[in-house]
Amino acid sequence: MNIALPIITLVVGLIGGFFIGVYYLRRQMTTMQNDPEMLQKVAKQMGYNLNGKQMQRAQQMMKNGNQPGRAPAAGRGQSRKK
Repeated sequence: MNIALPIITLVVGLIGGFFIGVYYLRRQMTTMQNDPEMLQKVAKQMGYNLNGKQMQRAQQMMKNGNQPGRAPAAGRGQSRKK
């Protein structure tokens, strides 16, 4: 029993931490897609400088990405030809 309790506590903590992390990340992504300044800040941290058109595109991609079961649309010139 001396070994089982810490192992059970560790497993429960890891599972709980995972779900809390997923919830926090989803919440941050939702906030980011609604706040262009935050999206610009993240892009600069990654080394990108987005102009207005790129910013709108990034926001649109994030909005489409949050809808489960939706396949990404093919862009211009990316149609498949056999």
